[in-house]
Amino acid sequence: MRLYMPRQCTTRPCAGLVRIVVLAVLACGAIGGCSAEEPAEDRFRVALLTPGSIADGGWNAGAYAGLELIRDELGAEISHVETRTPAEFEESFRDYASRGYDLVFGHGFEYQDAAAAVGATHPDTVFVTTSGNTVRENVAPMVFELEQATYLCGYLAGRMTATGKLGMIGGINLPSIRSTFVAFRAGALAARPDAVVREVFIGNFDDTAATREAALALLEEGADFLIHQANEAGRGVFQAVSERVAAGQRAFAFGTNRNQNDMAPDVVIASATLDIPGALLEVARRVQAGEFVAAPIRLGMAEGIVRLEINPRLAPRIPDDVRADLAAREAELLDGSLAVPRGAF
Repeated sequence: MRLYMPRQCTTRPCAGLVRIVVLAVLACGAIGGCSAEEPAEDRFRVALLTPGSIADGGWNAGAYAGLELIRDELGAEISHVETRTPAEFEESFRDYASRGYDLVFGHGFEYQDAAAAVGATHPDTVFVTTSGNTVRENVAPMVFELEQATYLCGYLAGRMTATGKLGMIGGINLPSIRSTFVAFRAGALAARPDAVVREVFIGNFDDTAATREAALALLEEGADFLIHQANEAGRGVFQAVSERVAAGQRAFAFGTNRNQNDMAPDVVIASATLDIPGALLEVARRVQAGEFVAAPIRLGMAEGIVRLEINPRLAPRIPDDVRADLAAREAELLDGSLAVPRGAF
């Protein structure tokens, strides 16, 4: 605890005031009513920008959980803001940097241009985007190898599909999202070369009704496995599949980014997951310790960040030989002998 006093205090009233302040501080410690935290200007300060609601149960929720973990583990002061447009991205980055934040995360590929622009004028703040390829002296991307898990989802779907038709539903058509779909398609075709894999983007991450309608259309065409990359709107995919299963159609869905098996336990057969909280905490540790290096930070299965998590409730529906082949593919991903196709970004 630091006690700040005037540099000059020679009068009797002033000296008395100092004694009162000292006694108040000591008493405060005795009754537990004061905080012994270091002054705000000395605390490690971390902020997060997300492109959507942190109640989405997936991409954004995972990032906010990471922000809370940074607060709890590193004693950081934290802040979060939801941003929707490039102008808001830059405005929020600039606001946090001007207020002396040490680290600001932009949660998605779409934040990298704003991070580079603001980073150029605020060299004392580190900007990290969760996707992308932009690197500056104080700007770097975390690159999650989610493609490894979506490849396995595609492989599982290709082995189990009864119709040979699969679907992918995305929110905004971003390179990072397309890349996970490239991997899903590759996995499906590795398992079933004649599979037909359709891709649909709804143009946002919030419209649950739009994803539901897109999913229903794919199911009507015969798709029996659907994967989404639509954040909050992904709930619409689960709703559509649940409706069709209740009506007697055989169909399954995949969760993404977080374990979403429990969001629709009768239809979500597995989730391609990221330990986003653990990844954000690791980067924050580096920044706090002064060990940040401006270079892409790649995190995948080998680092324990990416996983395929099977829904225990639906695991009995997966044939034993398929489980064995899936495990073999995962082992190849872990030892590096299998390279998953990725999109260009």
